[in-house]
Amino acid sequence: MTKALLNSGLTPRDIGYCNAHGTATRIGDVVECTALERVWGDTIGSLAVSSTKSMHGHLLGAAGALEAIVTVLAIYRGAIPPNMHCEQQDPDCKVTLVRHPGHVAPALHAAISNSFAFGGTNTTLVFKRAA
Repeated sequence: MTKALLNSGLTPRDIGYCNAHGTATRIGDVVECTALERVWGDTIGSLAVSSTKSMHGHLLGAAGALEAIVTVLAIYRGAIPPNMHCEQQDPDCKVTLVRHPGHVAPALHAAISNSFAFGGTNTTLVFKRAA
């Protein structure tokens, strides 16, 4: 995530939303949350996080592409998709999890999408609104 931000010329403060890889696994989700906390530091509370896999499932090789499209649409529409079916957030994940539909974000101008694949291929895509 740090390298993706450096390559984009943006800082964590510029990013308002993360479409997390989030597969609802105890270990994986906590690792991703911890990584987000390390990169965002004291500003982690300003980052809205959700995993759209909670709605469309894990599409294996197609998951990253669909999540990238959803992330771009979140910026375009100024609305963040929810992380559905989460009754209680894991206390080890200290991110701002968007758990309900209707989360408007009209000032959202940049977002990231995380994809962590089998075999250790990890990617973070950074998207920002065109000027």
